[in-house]
Amino acid sequence: MSIRRAQSGFTLIELIVAIVIISIGVVGVLAAYISSVKGSADAVVGKQLVSIAEEMMEEVLLKPHAVNGGAPANALTACGPGASRAAFDDIRDYNGYQTTGICDIDGGAVSGLSGYGVAVQVQTVNLGGIANTLRVTVTASRGTQNLVLDGFRTAY
Repeated sequence: MSIRRAQSGFTLIELIVAIVIISIGVVGVLAAYISSVKGSADAVVGKQLVSIAEEMMEEVLLKPHAVNGGAPANALTACGPGASRAAFDDIRDYNGYQTTGICDIDGGAVSGLSGYGVAVQVQTVNLGGIANTLRVTVTASRGTQNLVLDGFRTAY
């Protein structure tokens, strides 16, 4: 008489099927994780663009409406002495100001923001019957992403 021992465990085929099913699940979870990581980087760039544009808008609008004297000849420049805004004494001086990289008021580069840029346009408009109103447009950019802010200043 032969006695059969009860065998326990998995067969090789059951093990392979289990590995395939687990692998498919892990790939799905990783795909969702990768797409959420890509989206979170875009939010950081968006927040930085907002901060850059708001800072520049605040700096411009805090200047006097108009001071006698000529405005500087602004041209696209990288951070450095040519990007200094220290001598800007009124809002109109900012017209045409644009940089590659974000610069402090003395033209020094702000670390970590070299891939960004900022541009300022100032136009005289008639705002609801108020003549000599200045419209300030600040554009902050990084690659193909742009953020545009508009502000108005009257001669008060």
